[in-house]
Amino acid sequence: MKHVIPILLFASLAACRPEKDEVLQIPDAPYVLELPAGFPMPAIPGENQLTVSRVELGRRLFFEPRLSRGAAQSCASCHFPDRAFSDTVSRSVGVHGNMGLRNSPPLMNLAWHDAFFRDGGIPSLELQVLAPIHDPLEMDFNINTAAEILRSEEPFASLSTKAYGRQLDGYVITRAIASFMRTLISGSSRVDRFLQGETSALSEAEQRGWAIFSGPGANCTACHGGFDFSDHGYHNVGQYLDYADPGRQRITLLESDRGKFKTPTLRNVALTAPYLHDGAMGTLEEVVDHFASGGSPHPNRSPLLQPFVLNGTDKADLVAFLKALTDEQLDR
Repeated sequence: MKHVIPILLFASLAACRPEKDEVLQIPDAPYVLELPAGFPMPAIPGENQLTVSRVELGRRLFFEPRLSRGAAQSCASCHFPDRAFSDTVSRSVGVHGNMGLRNSPPLMNLAWHDAFFRDGGIPSLELQVLAPIHDPLEMDFNINTAAEILRSEEPFASLSTKAYGRQLDGYVITRAIASFMRTLISGSSRVDRFLQGETSALSEAEQRGWAIFSGPGANCTACHGGFDFSDHGYHNVGQYLDYADPGRQRITLLESDRGKFKTPTLRNVALTAPYLHDGAMGTLEEVVDHFASGGSPHPNRSPLLQPFVLNGTDKADLVAFLKALTDEQLDR
């Protein structure tokens, strides 16, 4: 029996060696973002500049279920890569079977956001990582406990040292996952090719849909313009007369902000159903009908939201255009 412990230790070290050797092959070099045409360079925090090792560590942590209580869920449990890192249900279910507060938004192009969550209550991507881990409705765990569980394992131990010069802890976990999320970029749809001058990239129906989308009637570009097809602002779109979820008001405490939510990007919108902050609308047709109606007359409803008329062909064309915003290079 005196040889059991050394033998087991040797076996354990041997099992870890391939992953440690793999980490040694990861260059300690800056991670260069490949930006689509028309995208500005994002502002990256000085203390968390992108490197290859930081992004790789963050990628592994994003898919690691031991960041949650009972190792039941990872970040990817509610943010599926083939759905533009969004979910498929109205509100995601947490580790205890409870529904989350809101619909899980897509995670693409977050490097250009300056506030996070649908109410904008989190000021940095690093802090955003912390919130779902500690939320009792989501992962319901403690980030420091998770770090203790993972820090002696490979490749986390070697990657953490290589990426941040310290052992895995809450600081490293939040920074690494934020680094990975900053690399989730979407800007290669047929609409992009069309706007860059390739007129054949869109069908005639999709081009008619673009004319409706950008025209004065629907005026969708008032909120869904720019390279991300979002102003990243907060608007009440008249979804309800009485909002159970106060939205932006939860942060500002202003009655004038009740029912306001962050404008989502329309990139990959065909993949990110259901829609709106509570996932109440299951199809793009429902969403188009709502906005064409002008919505409910809530006191805070955005003045930008005005009713417009669509016939059946118009509606089909507009939906066709929205579907053309799907990224052709998205890993699905």
